[in-house]
Amino acid sequence: MQLTQNLISDIIDITEKAGQLLLTFYSKSLHIQKKQDHTPVTDADLCVNQFLTAQIAALTPNIPILSEESCDIPLNVRQHWSHYWLIDPLDGTQQFIDHTGHFGILIALLEKTEQGFRPILGVIHAPLFGKFYYAMKGQGAFKKTAQGIERLKPKTLNPNAVIKITAGSISTWKKLLPHLSPDFRYEFIPYGSSGLKATLVADNVADCYVRIGQTGEWDTAAADIILQEKGGVILDFHKNTPLTYNQRNSLINPDFIMLNSQDEVWKQIFNISIKDS
Repeated sequence: MQLTQNLISDIIDITEKAGQLLLTFYSKSLHIQKKQDHTPVTDADLCVNQFLTAQIAALTPNIPILSEESCDIPLNVRQHWSHYWLIDPLDGTQQFIDHTGHFGILIALLEKTEQGFRPILGVIHAPLFGKFYYAMKGQGAFKKTAQGIERLKPKTLNPNAVIKITAGSISTWKKLLPHLSPDFRYEFIPYGSSGLKATLVADNVADCYVRIGQTGEWDTAAADIILQEKGGVILDFHKNTPLTYNQRNSLINPDFIMLNSQDEVWKQIFNISIKDS
């Protein structure tokens, strides 16, 4: 699979159209159901999922698609793929229902390597804010807004400054506190969907994002390549190893941490190792 500017441009265009479709549901009364994991799904999720699946299949007909809303493909089929698309048509469904604006569309392309499947292209789109974050392997990470395109730059962590940590709730923050070194100062930034919290890290608004709780592989794949190309990293919070994709029957992630740099000082803050990540 060749990564080209045409490919990323086409995926951004598809994502933008999906965002416009998603916003047509934003002011409507939604039909809300509960999935088996007790998380909500709406007609907006399903409609945008259908649109994205059809558009991406037309663009790359030989590459399979795995989506949060159509993820019942067994591992004994998935493990033989060389590439696949991984999408979340509405990241932050509850945020969408609650009209916080903190929801997005996530698309990633993954490739089979000797180390397992790794993201090689990713797009995160925040439709209500008109923002796109995207990256391709070896070509840098970027943010696109109405004002233009800018490259996402690495940030050297200043241990003397306040370390800004984003998470989803006060309960997560309380669970995290015992893992933080008392030698540093911290600020908690609550925010919406998993994908948009990742953009705070990519944008250097937050220094890291910690998730203690259930997410799917579709929640992290796009952010994974964006942060990698920016100079950051995503790690399993307990094992200090990179997240894995398409290696288990379950598509549920472990607890994780997203860092906007790979500075050695992170070892002191969280007592983690980022070597060889």
